[in-house]
This record gives sequence, C-alpha cells and structure tokens, in this order.
Amino acid sequence: MKFNKGQILKNVGSSWFSLGVNVVVGIFLSPFILHRLGDDAFGLWILIFSVTGYYGLFDLGIRSSIVRYVAKYSATDEHEELNRLVNTAMFSYSGIGIVAMLITLIATYFVDSIFRIPAEFLVTARWLLFMVGISVSLGFPLGVFSGILEGLQRFYLLNFVNVSSTLLRAVLIVFALRHGGGLLTVAFITVSLPLLNGFVNAAAVFRHLRLRLGLQHVSRESLRRIASYSGTTFLIIVAGRLRFKTDALVIGTFMSAAAITYFTIGSRLVDYASELVSSLAQIFVPMSSQSHATGDLDALRKIFVVGNRACAFIIFPITAVLTVLGKSVIEAWVGPKYVATSYPVMLVLLYPMTLMLAQSASGRTLWGMAKHRTWAWVVLAEGASNLILSVILVRPYGIMGDAIGTAIPLACSMILFLPRHLCRLLGINLRTYLYRAFVFPLALSAPLVAALLLMQRWFVPHRLGPLLIQLLIAGLVYGTGLAWAFWTHRAWDVGQLGANQEDEVTLALVETYQEKV
Repeated sequence: MKFNKGQILKNVGSSWFSLGVNVVVGIFLSPFILHRLGDDAFGLWILIFSVTGYYGLFDLGIRSSIVRYVAKYSATDEHEELNRLVNTAMFSYSGIGIVAMLITLIATYFVDSIFRIPAEFLVTARWLLFMVGISVSLGFPLGVFSGILEGLQRFYLLNFVNVSSTLLRAVLIVFALRHGGGLLTVAFITVSLPLLNGFVNAAAVFRHLRLRLGLQHVSRESLRRIASYSGTTFLIIVAGRLRFKTDALVIGTFMSAAAITYFTIGSRLVDYASELVSSLAQIFVPMSSQSHATGDLDALRKIFVVGNRACAFIIFPITAVLTVLGKSVIEAWVGPKYVATSYPVMLVLLYPMTLMLAQSASGRTLWGMAKHRTWAWVVLAEGASNLILSVILVRPYGIMGDAIGTAIPLACSMILFLPRHLCRLLGINLRTYLYRAFVFPLALSAPLVAALLLMQRWFVPHRLGPLLIQLLIAGLVYGTGLAWAFWTHRAWDVGQLGANQEDEVTLALVETYQEKV
C-alpha cells in the first residue's frame, strides 16, 4: 500500500501548527490566569476540570470505533455501512450525554462533601462543575463528527477549527480578566467554544459525506460491531484516566488545591511534549486500519518502525531541552518561586513519558489492527498500580510521591511489554526494531545535548529573552542534523523489516500469535 505523502504532510503540518498555537497560547495564558486568579482559584480550576475529565470514561471507546471503521469503510467503499455506523454512534452518544447531565447535577450538589474546598469558593465550585459538566455532556453527540474527520484523515480541517477556537478563546479570556471577570467567566468561555467547534465539524462532515440521519438508520449489527471493538478500547480509556488523570484528585484529596498548582506546572510541560508527539501519532490509527483492511503486513511494519522513529525525532530533543533548561523554563514562565518544587516533579515524569511517547505509533498500530485487547489489560494494571502507589506515596513525600507513583508503572510497561508485544505481533526482531527505530534519533540528539551543556557553562537564563536565545541556538543545532537526515533520506530508511517474512515457520508463528491476541 502506497501512502499519500502530500496528505500526510498536510495532516502532520497542520497538527503541529495547531499544537504550536496551543502551546504558545498556553505558555502566555496560563501564568496570566494564574496570577489573576491566585493559587487557590487556579487549583480549583484544575481540580474541577480533572473531575469532569473522568466523563471521558462514558465514551466507552465509541470514538475509537468511529475512527477505525470510518477509515475501513472508506477504504473498501462500503457507504451504507458507514451511514449506519454514524447513526448508531450518534444515537449511543446522545444517551450517554443524558446520563452525564444527570451525574453532573448530583455531583454539583455534593461537591463540598467530596473535596476540601474553602468556604469562600464553594458556590464558585458548584457553578464551575455545573458548566463544565453540561458542556462535556453536550459534546458527546457532537464529537461524532470530529471522529469521522479523523477516520477520513481530514486532520487539517480539525486543526483549522482548533486554531481558530484557541485564538478566540485567548482573546476573550484576556479581555474578560482585564475587565473584572473571574473564574466563572473564564470557565464559560472555555467550555462554550468546544461546542461551537462541534457544529463547525458537523458542517465539514456533511460537505464530504452524503449522510442520512434518523432513527431508521440505527443498526443493531453496527451497535454490536461498535461494542465489540470499543469494549477493549474502553479498558484503555479507563487505564488512561488512572495513569494520567488521577494526580489532581489524589493531591486535592490528601493535600490542598494550592499543591495541585505546583504539581501541574511541572506536569504541564511534559503534557506539552506529549501533545506534540500525539499530534503526529494520531494519523497512524486510520493509516494502520486501512493497511490492515487491505492485508498489507509490510505497510503495518513500516508504520510501526518508521512511525516510532518519527516520534523519537520529536521527543528526544525535547527531553534534552527540558532536562538542561527546565529550571529556566519554569522561572521564565510562571516565576522563580515554583522552580524548586515543580522542576523535580517534571523530571520524575519526563523520562518514563519519553519512553511512552517514543513508542506512540505502537499503540495506534494496535488500535488500527483491532489487536489491542492484551495491551488494554496491561495498561489497566498499570493504571491501577499508578493510583495505588500515588495514594501510598503522596502522604510521606507530597507531590513528588504522587509523581513517583505515576512514573514507576509507566516505565515498566513501556520497557518490559510494549516493544516485545508489537515485534512478536508483526514478526520483527526486537533488536532490529530497537536499533532502527531509536539509535539514529539518539545520535542526532547528541550534538544538541553538547550545545545545551556548553551554553549552561556560559550563562544560565532567568528571563524569557535569554532563554529564547538558547532555545534558538539549540534548535539550529538539532535542526541542522535533522535537515541532513532528510536530505540524505536517512531519516526514514529503516531497511528490510520483515527479513524472514518468506520463512513459512516464521509466518506461521506470527499468524498464531495474532490469533491469540
């Protein structure tokens, strides 16, 4: 199967542009909101959004089914099946949205019994939870359309809408805070724009597809197909919440809202790196789904190895920069008082996250092949271990204990299971995979590390201007090496991945292992 390089570049380029806008806006907007609202109000903001983030569990994996089967049906020209899939997903999401609304009303009433919220913020907390919860509930049925666009590999349309929404949100929030607005005003702006995005995405879908909406198009067979695929994905969603969305809840329960702020500053930098890699890796789900639908095992192998190499090209230099310049980044971003506490948290989270992000194509390949059941149970066990360790360690070690509780299980699953599982599934030698996916990105990052350490000996930046100069120099050093790699075609040259694919015994073992998982 030949990949449309133009479409890939357009999707990835627009994703990175969208993410760049998000990061720049976040870098300047987060400290602006923090200093205008204060530590307690900002911590409450993080806490409520973390709570409503668990509404994502109600997705039940349906969105992943939409992406997977839209990609499959568009590749095989099954238009009627596609129409039934969309209607069935819309019907299911509408029911989920109603349930989420009811839970929001109950949680709003009992919010003071669940968390340690200062009395002066109690009314604000209730209204904040109500607004965010209702917005998320309405977003379920509207989210069908963004899933369709992903399945069609129209990421550039989604990114255009996201960029417009992000810029508008930033302008409105700054205007509101400068004219006396508070936490609830900022929340209203934040939760309203995603709903507007949903309507814009719907209009884009109807321009590309001739869909017929109505209850008569809801199909039991489509529902069973969605449930079969999404049931496994739901386990991964639950695990994802346990892995990365419990920190604020644990800290808010056992410590304070202000402590959440210090943890969030360190983790937010890692989140930005994660978003940059994820904006690339998202294209691998529909690509691998189409390759699997057409039976192209060689294309799946290339998506796996070349995709992870591309992710490593991104995350390795970011990890180097945050390690060496992390203190300066935090100081220039939100102020020096957060450095001593937030920088160690960032480091503890950064390295296991690097292991995960460098293998971002692995999980997407599993989803596209519908071979993600075993991985689902592994990450669920990891998520449960994360929560248990975080609760145990947060009391004696504070927010550092919570970070360590997240880091240990994540590192174990990324080192001990994921690479071995994918290599066996696709019939690739483990050493071959590790060498061809990661050695070259590591080598390209070596001059960058040397340049960063040398600049640190000359001067340590404490303000944004000098920091940007060092980042620019570091970017030029790494960019030169990366440009050479692309110019000489070494960036994507991974050689023959299935060297033994003609060996009947090897092929039989691969097929047997695929059937087991």
